Parts: sequence; C-alpha cells; structure tokens
Amino acid sequence: MARKKSKKQPKGIGYLLVFIALVCLVYEPVRKGLSEIPERLEYLQRTIEGEGAEKKTAPFHVDSETKLEVPAPLKHVPEQILQRKGYTVSYNRELKIPNWVAWELTPEKLVERESRTDKFLPDPDLPEEEAVTTDDYKGAGMDRGHMCPAGDNRWHWKAMQESFYMTNICPQNHNLNRGDWKELEEACRQWAQEEGRIYIVCGPILYDRKHRTIGKRHKVTVPEAFFKVVLCADSNPPKAIGFIYKNTSGNHPLDSYVNTVDEVERITGIDFFPALPDEIEKKVEATYDLRLWKKK
Repeated sequence: MARKKSKKQPKGIGYLLVFIALVCLVYEPVRKGLSEIPERLEYLQRTIEGEGAEKKTAPFHVDSETKLEVPAPLKHVPEQILQRKGYTVSYNRELKIPNWVAWELTPEKLVERESRTDKFLPDPDLPEEEAVTTDDYKGAGMDRGHMCPAGDNRWHWKAMQESFYMTNICPQNHNLNRGDWKELEEACRQWAQEEGRIYIVCGPILYDRKHRTIGKRHKVTVPEAFFKVVLCADSNPPKAIGFIYKNTSGNHPLDSYVNTVDEVERITGIDFFPALPDEIEKKVEATYDLRLWKKK
C-alpha cells in the first residue's frame, strides 16, 4: 500500500512572511528618521550661518494702528496734540511754536496730486485771540519755516492745506530754510522712495537763555536751532539718524549736521520712537551711519 505524502507549505510563502515581519520591525524607525531630515537640515543651516557671522535683526513689524513716529508725552512742557491729515503736532501755546511735528512718509505720499498753496493760515483749532497769523512775521526778517514740509503733503488737498497751518511753522533763517534745511527735506523724500517707509520728527531747539521773539501781538519765539530725527523700521536691521541745525545762515554738506538720536534726545528732552521694542530702540538710537542712507 502506498505511503501518504504530508502537505508542506511552499518555501516562497515562508520567505514572504519573514520579509513582512522585518518590514514591520524597521518601518517605524525609518519613517521617523525620514520625517526628521528637514528639521535636521534646517538646524544644520542655522548652525553654519551663525558661525563667524553676525546675526541680523528681523524687521520690526509695524501695526497699521501704531503711530511709530509720535514721541512720548512731554514732561513740564505745555503740549497740545493736534492730529492732521499728514502729520501730528505737539503745540506749545506759551512759545507759539510747535514742540515737535511728526509724520510717516511713504512713496505713495510722494505722488504730486496737489500744487503748493502758499496760503499760510491760523490754526482753526486754537482760539482766535491765540492763533498766530502771518502778520506776526511781517518785518521780522524771518521765513515762515515748515516743520512738516509742503512737499511731503502733495498727495492730498487737505494734507497740503493743513501743512500751512501756523502751528506747523517756526521762525527760520531765510538762508537755512531755502538752503541746507531744504536739502535735508529732499534727502528724506529720496530715502522714503528707496526704503519704502520712514518716520520723521522735527522741531525747534531752545537753548537755556532768553529767547528772541517776533510779532507785536503774539510774541512768537525764535528757536536757536532745529532738529530732525529719521527712522526706518522696515530695513534689516532697523536704522535711525539725527540732525541738528543752528538757526543761522550756512552752506554745509549733510554730514556736517549728523548726530545720534540719543544726542538729539539729550538736547531736546524728547523721547523719540517710544513704540519701538526696547532692544531695537536702544540700538538704533545709540549710533548713526550716514552711509547706510546713501543712494544705492
């Protein structure tokens, strides 16, 4: 009688089962390792870039509601804040001139939609008996010097009109107004065009002495000097620069007037750009480099 053969599993199926088991054992570690590759590469790149190179500060994000150009409230100084279409002014009703004028300048605001009006007006937000008029400048030998220039306000008819309010004006030496001060205004417009957005604050400097006044009715104080500080918060890293001009005749290059923002703060007692994060404010206000602002 013939012997009955036993049933055997084909060798191929056994190999397949072994292979599947091995795959199950190694799949999870492999998958995890592959998923970590991008993270490891990113870490390696940061490490390489950080060695021997100074880390740049990320651009500071400016919220649309933030008035980054507006200084901190003044202490022990008369201050009336007036908000205009193209600028903000801190007006000193005792001195009859602004403490400071601040504005944001962008390429969009450099579009010349309006012509210069040349119509100086008493500020309608002041009582009529207190508001300085052009009559106060008659025979004084001083220009009606814009703090926020008309050239920065051609983008809107109201901005242009309000730039001629007398609360935006200081008695200024004719040669300074038409010369070196005007050149700085033009430089700021160029910087705004190149950088995309800058913040400007300017105003009078009063030395610790008796001040000259003009005007028979209102006694407008004549500043001994003027300041201007400029901030570009969108550059990487952010940068700022200050300028001080004596209220006299002169013809000097721009670098003759350069100062740090810290120095301008020390002289004026004004805290500029307080909305900046402290670490950025401290860094940009302590140094200056006019070369960073030169046309590329």
